[in-house]
Amino acid sequence: MQRDLDASLRASIDTLFVETSSLQIEGSVTPESAHTFLMRHLEKFQCANALSTEITALVDMFCCLFDLDRTGLRLATLEHAMCPRFHTDKVPCRLVTTFRGSATQWLPHHTVDRSKLGHGNKGLPDHESGIYQNAAEICQMSEGDVALLKGESWEGNEHAGLVHRSPELQASEKRLLLSLDFIG
Repeated sequence: MQRDLDASLRASIDTLFVETSSLQIEGSVTPESAHTFLMRHLEKFQCANALSTEITALVDMFCCLFDLDRTGLRLATLEHAMCPRFHTDKVPCRLVTTFRGSATQWLPHHTVDRSKLGHGNKGLPDHESGIYQNAAEICQMSEGDVALLKGESWEGNEHAGLVHRSPELQASEKRLLLSLDFIG
């Protein structure tokens, strides 16, 4: 889902980066508990209500879409690429959105040489491993976009999970990333 973030939410997130250099929130939430959970963790920041409201709407959407009672939530500030190598996730599906900073990169299925995933890269960086042939094949989400990344554990999708990675961040760039996962 391509979207532009509301100007007031963007300003709140900018303030968050002034107020803290590190944020790591993880937990299991329901659509009904998400706002309270987030407010408890964000209460000392000016962005608390705006960001909690936005994330709660995404939790509700994700749970409704997949008929889930609860989801695993991770909200974190990052100063470096969390998963810098192209990979697939061992989950049914993951929702990702980047509220600030460079967003997730991915490769279309037809461009990927899956034999180069993991140990198949023989220790070579992505651009040398042959996982893709041309850097122009790399697609990238925009800040604010929301994506559902189908993983290897989606029934019938074994060995066909979306190949993606965290982008390299520019010097002094910070990223605010939200991910929602199926939980057992």
